[in-house]
This record gives sequence, C-alpha cells and structure tokens, in this order.
Amino acid sequence: MSNRDKVMHEMNIQKVSAVQKVVMTFVKVVTYAFLLVMALIVLFPFYWMIISSLKTLEEYRLSVPTFWPKVVMVSNYAEAFTTASLGRLFYNTMIVGVVSTLLSLVITVLSAFAFARLEFKGRDTLFTLLLATMMIPGELFTITNYATVTQLGWMNSFKVLIIPFLVSVFYIYLLRQNFLQIPNELYLAAKVDGTSDLKYLWKVMVPLALPTLISITILKMMGAWNSYIWPRLVANDEAHRMITNGLRNAFTETTGDVNYPVQMAAVAVVSAPLFLVFVFLRKYIMAGVSRSGIKG
Repeated sequence: MSNRDKVMHEMNIQKVSAVQKVVMTFVKVVTYAFLLVMALIVLFPFYWMIISSLKTLEEYRLSVPTFWPKVVMVSNYAEAFTTASLGRLFYNTMIVGVVSTLLSLVITVLSAFAFARLEFKGRDTLFTLLLATMMIPGELFTITNYATVTQLGWMNSFKVLIIPFLVSVFYIYLLRQNFLQIPNELYLAAKVDGTSDLKYLWKVMVPLALPTLISITILKMMGAWNSYIWPRLVANDEAHRMITNGLRNAFTETTGDVNYPVQMAAVAVVSAPLFLVFVFLRKYIMAGVSRSGIKG
C-alpha cells in the first residue's frame, strides 16, 4: 500500500470515528432529554401536592392556578395533624404493619425452607397448587373473607387487619428461589454433624438470604401502609382506622367546605415515609429480587 493510500485510509477512519462520535453524542442527548422529560412528568404531581399544601384555600380555588404560593401556609401541616388525627392513624398503621410483617416473615421463612429443602410426599404438587392461586385476583377473595371474619366476630379489630393477609404466595416463591441457590451440600453436611433443621435455617440460610428478607420486609410494610379497600370494609371505626381510609373519613365527615390545602398537607405527611423508604432502601429491594434467580 502506497503512502497516499495509507493517508486516505487514515482519513477515512478519522471520518468514520467522527461520525460515530456525533451519533453517540446525539443518542446520549436524546436519551437524557427523554429521561428528563419523563422525570418531570413523574415528579410534577408531587411538586403540585407540596405547593398546594402551602397555599390558602382562596389561592387554591383561583381559576388560574399559581405555581408557587403567594403566602406560605406552614400552619396547614399543624392543622392537618389535628383535623385528621394523624398521630392515631400512624399508630394504628404501625401496629398493623409491624405485627403483620413479623408474623408474615416467620410463615414465609418456614414455608420457603420446607419447599426448598425438606423432602415429603407431594411437595412439588403442593407448591404448584400454591403457585396456581397467584392466578386468581385478590379481589375475588374479598367477599368470602368478609363473610368469614364477620362470622368469627373480628370486625373492627386489629385481628381482621392482620390475620387474613399473613400468607403471601409471592413472598414464599421469592424466598424459596433464593434458598434453592444455596448448595444442598451445606444442608447435608449440617445434617451429618447433627444440626437440626431450625438451627441450620437460622444459622445458615437466613443470613445468606438476608437481602431477600429485607426486600420482603420493605414490600410487606409498604403493602400495609397502602392498604385501603380491606380496612375500609372491616375496620372503619375511629379506633382502628388506618392511614388510607382515615384520611378520607377525616375530610369527608367534616361539615362545610373541605380545606383542600390542609388535606394536601395531610397527604404529603403520609406520603413522606414511603418516599424516604424508596429513596434510601430501593437498592435492597432490587438486590433481594435479583438474587432470587430463576432456579427451580
């Protein structure tokens, strides 16, 4: 190849490289612009909730909305605590969330261990039937569950908010898949050394599956925090109201006009814990789900 051909070849390579850089830069700009627009669309309702909670009722009702309050009404948050009894609602929700999460973790761990390690007749068939129940929408169980708890006399109590939803097939499946990734040789070696199943579960499997257990804990707490339909059906008295149905009752049972900025302030206070959980613990949720794998 002559010197001229080499020069032409190098120039062509440089042109192709320059075009590729331009294309890559353009793709990055378009991608980040798209992500920015989508982020603004997702965050705008939260922004609107915050600024609405800081407005006066007169400003909130203006025909032309303002994008920043003319007068910042921080007192709306203090009024929200008294109007909606947020302290009581938080207390009830924490009782239901913590107790149901702890009991659900015990059931989930024992069930997942049994399906992953113990050998008994009909294990795979039973697990398949258990998975089949996931195909049935949860709303279809509402009527039968309501009739059952009514006959048991559990209405307007913490039992009716906790017991019916202690078992989650999805959580059992998720943890079982994680347990299956632990080598079975460890279990056999432990049995040779005389280790009991519960001790092996507590000392070996639970520590190794900790990310998944953290994910289950977070998801279960979030589920209890966001629950609305069932608490409204079975525990709608003031002593057992949870955050979701409690907020609705607090502002619909009042006489006269609803103070919407105060209502927005209450919603902002209730939304803050879930937002913080998502911001600081999202990596644990993703780690737990990703570690579960597809084995089995």
